[in-house]
Amino acid sequence: MTPSERLAALRNHYTDVVRVNETLTKQLRSAEQRRERLTDDVDRLKRENETLKTSSLYVATAEELTDDGIVIKQHGNNQEVLTEVSPTLRGELDAGDRVAVNDSFAVKQILEAETDARAQAMQVEQRPGTAYNDIGGLTEQIREVREAVEQPLVQSDQFDAVGIDPPSGVLLHGPPGTGKTMLARAVANQTDATFIKMAGSELVHKFIGEGAKLVRDLFELARQNEPAVIFIDEIDAIAAKRTESKTSGDAEVQRTMMQLLSEMDGFEDRGEVRIIAATNRFDMLDRAILRPGRFDRLIEVPKPGWDARKQILKIHTREMNVDDSVDMEEIASETDGFTGAELASLATEAGMFAIRDDRTEVRTADFHEALEKVGDDDDTTGTPIAFA
Repeated sequence: MTPSERLAALRNHYTDVVRVNETLTKQLRSAEQRRERLTDDVDRLKRENETLKTSSLYVATAEELTDDGIVIKQHGNNQEVLTEVSPTLRGELDAGDRVAVNDSFAVKQILEAETDARAQAMQVEQRPGTAYNDIGGLTEQIREVREAVEQPLVQSDQFDAVGIDPPSGVLLHGPPGTGKTMLARAVANQTDATFIKMAGSELVHKFIGEGAKLVRDLFELARQNEPAVIFIDEIDAIAAKRTESKTSGDAEVQRTMMQLLSEMDGFEDRGEVRIIAATNRFDMLDRAILRPGRFDRLIEVPKPGWDARKQILKIHTREMNVDDSVDMEEIASETDGFTGAELASLATEAGMFAIRDDRTEVRTADFHEALEKVGDDDDTTGTPIAFA
């Protein structure tokens, strides 16, 4: 071979070597990546294996601490066992605490007190925007609510000086839409106390004892965060008159009501916990829940009169661009039988008519057209207004 042929052969061989090297480098990189994935899989499987080999812990209650150990009662089967506990945990353990035990009933850790998460979710974290000046025509009702709920929390010394116990509960009753819930929202806005709200229907559950347990947890949450205000809307859902019904559903509702009665006026002092309840079916309530000591004040929230309707209309139109010619006294006269909620709906509907005509100012004609939507018969005055 000539020198030039030999050189060309070497160059071809070098090119082949470079190509093979690149191929092997790619294969090596791929193998390393696969090794990393397999390593991750091995670590994950090891963790899962360790988890599977770890024995489960069971929830129990420490019933009694003795010199020989601790008596625990396991939840579910109520089995009582005398077992040992480490000196470190024993110093922190009290009778009644929840603990976690293993298969050998050895206490492994102390658990927090049991509280239903639904009860914690009912605590109001953000104050409502409703103030007392947003409620029209209920001057007397506002005064009575503030005397029964606010003053005992902020002026407790004055009650001690007079020598009386403050009212323990307030029941607001009246037709729908008259402002009962707004009063409760205003109390939540004004006081610094913990505010817990619920609907009566939330306390009605299918399984035996579940509703009563939720009631206990709610009052326990209130006692832990004193001073506190509990608001129960539509209380007639659980506090209706007791009957001789034998159905399991009615029996469970009555059990829940009896637990509520016990918490409201039971053997233990309720502390700085005030109760506000609301219902539009006062005639349905059981006499037991209406007696003094549970609800010391029964406050009726009626449909607004002429002066109240005028105040309510001014409140709901103060942010509206209303023409100066609109006479609220005239509109108040034409809305006899309307509730506060219906008057608010009337003002909104009048604004809708202005928007429909591509105007930014609400006129008297808009209010008259909104009133006509109620119906042609006088008997329909005061019925809820449907939006267009």
